[in-house]
Amino acid sequence: MKRRNFLQATGYATILPFTQNKHGNIFRTLWADYKMVPLRNDVGIFLERGGTIGWLLSNSANIVIDSQFPEQADHLIEEIKKKTDRKLDLLINTHHHGDHTAGNIAFKGIVDKIVAHENAKANQERVAVERGNQDQQLYADKTFTQTWGGSFGPEIISMSYHGAAHTDGDIITHFENANIVHMGDLVFNRRFPYIDKGAGASIENWINVLTKTADMFDDDTLYIFGHAADNYEVTGSQKDIAAFRDYLARLLDYMRKMIADGKTKEDITEGTKSIPGADEWTGDGVNRSIDAAWEELHEEKE
Repeated sequence: MKRRNFLQATGYATILPFTQNKHGNIFRTLWADYKMVPLRNDVGIFLERGGTIGWLLSNSANIVIDSQFPEQADHLIEEIKKKTDRKLDLLINTHHHGDHTAGNIAFKGIVDKIVAHENAKANQERVAVERGNQDQQLYADKTFTQTWGGSFGPEIISMSYHGAAHTDGDIITHFENANIVHMGDLVFNRRFPYIDKGAGASIENWINVLTKTADMFDDDTLYIFGHAADNYEVTGSQKDIAAFRDYLARLLDYMRKMIADGKTKEDITEGTKSIPGADEWTGDGVNRSIDAAWEELHEEKE
């Protein structure tokens, strides 16, 4: 779809920080105003500052996935009110990080239920206590351990947990009829990931989670990613799931080899700009991956 036609189709004529390619995928081009971008059926994404927000807006059910920060959540709510007078049925948190949950507070009194994995809620509460900002939080009032979901208007929503990965509380959310899956931060598309070892992250199991994801869904599934590198897509396909899984696998393989060769973490950090075999992940941030993998591999030895 050409850029002008895309602007006309979505009803937004201001500077667009996200562009849609011929496959319907969305990628960031430059920083500007927030946007509501429809994807399939009644499902779309909201893009501004923080992890990608998913939404379902219909005459019979309204759902939001993640909330970015309070200011961004207010922008989202303004856009929702332009489309519907209905109260929000559900706010889903993919995990606890502030760029996905700090905006929860903006939904106080206007959403029926907030849902998250039990570990995500516990992590959000723990971090709020550590930072002394409990009064700025709105926590999930419904948690689950393995699966949760139901029918909401035109959609069937299913959430599932597959163990520690980016944190120990990441979930996958499937809009079954639209066949759209919100991955939260289980995918950093061509961007070096944040691996939160302090919140129970596991690179090894993260690889397993992505393998399970590929098996759970099909080639028509459209995925929403929490983050992407500049000029890369925040939506994608099975190929992008496989690419990020391979990045994590190559990270562990590389770090095991370096450790076996007697390299210190400082040796590895100083000489590494990207992970061999995963050259699409470039720029700043590789040190975060090295640090997390170093910690995890040394945990294995203890």
